[in-house]
Formats: sequence, C-alpha cells, structure tokens
Amino acid sequence: MDNLERYERMALGTSRHTTRTYSTSFSLASRLLGSTTRKAIYAIYGLVRLADEIVDTMHDRDKEALLDELQADTSRAIQQEFSLNPILHSFQRTAHRFHIPTELITAFFDSMRMDLDLKRHDPATYSTYIYGSAEVVGLMCLRVFVGGDEARIRALESHARSLGAAFQKVNFLRDLREDYLDKGRLYFPTLTDSRHFNLDTKRAIEAEIERDFQHALEGIKQLPFSARLGVYVAYRYYQTLLRTLKRTQPQMLFKRRVRISNLRKVGLLPITLLRVTLNQI
Repeated sequence: MDNLERYERMALGTSRHTTRTYSTSFSLASRLLGSTTRKAIYAIYGLVRLADEIVDTMHDRDKEALLDELQADTSRAIQQEFSLNPILHSFQRTAHRFHIPTELITAFFDSMRMDLDLKRHDPATYSTYIYGSAEVVGLMCLRVFVGGDEARIRALESHARSLGAAFQKVNFLRDLREDYLDKGRLYFPTLTDSRHFNLDTKRAIEAEIERDFQHALEGIKQLPFSARLGVYVAYRYYQTLLRTLKRTQPQMLFKRRVRISNLRKVGLLPITLLRVTLNQI
C-alpha cells in the first residue's frame, strides 16, 4: 500500500467515524449497504455533518464566514481532486465517481445559510429549505445507490426527494423543543409559536409527512438490492419515530425530545431483512 492509498483509507475512516459518532440510526442503516455504496454514503454524510456543526454549534464564531470557507474548500477539493481535509477528500472522490452535480451542492449550502438568520418560514422559504437541506441529499445518495445510472436517476429522483423530505420533516417534529427554545427556529409554515400548536395543526403536518413516505416507498422498491435493505431500514426507523410522535400530545413536543431506543432500532432489523429478502416491502 502506497502513501496515497493510506491517505485515502484514513480520509474514508474519518467520514465513517463522523457518521457513527453523530447518527446511530444512519450509521446502522449504512452498515447494511453494499461496500462501495456504504463508503460513498459515509462521504456524503461527512460533508453534511460539517455544515450542520457550523450552523448549530459554533456560536462564538462567524458562521457565515465558516460556511463560505467550507463551500469554497469543497469546490476546490472537487476541482483539484484532492483535499487535506479528510472529509472533503472523501466527498470529492464520491462526487467524481457518481457525477454529483454542482447545483446540488450549491443548493445544500444555500439552505444551510438560511439557518443563520431565518427563524420563521413561509411556504416558499420552507419549500426551498427542504429542497436544499434534505431533498438534494436524497438525490446525492440516489446517484450512489444506482451507480450513477442517469436513466434510473431520472425515474427515481422524485421518490428520492420525497424520502429526504420525509426524514427532514420528522426531524423537525422531533426537535421542536430544541429548535424553538434553544435556536428560536420554527420550520413548519403553519406553526407560528408554541401556543398555537394544536392537534389539528400537528395532524396536518403528520399527513404531509405520510404522503412523502408513501411516494418514497415506491422508489425504494425499485432500488438495487445492494441499497434497498439499508434504505428500507432507515425508512422503517423514521416511520416508527413518526408513529411515536403521532401518539405524543402537541405541547409535549415542546417539553421533551421523543427518541427511539437503540435496542428498538436493532429490533427492526429481522422483520425488515425478511421483507426485503422476500420482496414484500
């Protein structure tokens, strides 16, 4: 193994470690993907996590400048096919291998910037934010899942967008307390403050998410087997989380964060594996 190969392995290991450190559910689902697919998904998640950390945790620094720097470094890594930042190095390899369009990366960073000063969303900004923060990530992952096959990408892109949107909206519902009390953010346009969050408003949001899930499932069924199991596990996890959220009273979501235990996540695996194997999803 030469030095470049060692660096490639170290860079990928950094992205993998980042994924496993920050997301138990995403990491669990990723381990069920084929080897090549799994490595590329780690690389995508690593970049997304870096941007999230800037927006959500680096409060004593110039977040806008840091986002600008990260986006410029990402572009430079892709152009030069190399970066001394291990996470960006892994991402650029994935971007080249699966032909991730620049416009998806740009839309992602645009949404990250919205979090810096936009605290309430109208329908237009909500749609824009969901697209850049979640749907484009689904589109990046889709390119990996189908090996860059443009015909399959075109056939499945609306389903990939729906899955990314569903995951993001479930996160919004789960994280209402933290987003509102700690960060002053409310993403759902129908939700203006905690006092006006009633059962009807909550049910309308849940119905919107269910529609996204239903459309996404049709796409999951058409994924290659090397990707289908891991994606379906993530789908089942988020559906389980949504069912738990649906049983939670509206105001309780502003008091505590609903969680699914790791034991319960692992418990989803046997039946999920059986359904995928028997093609009964």
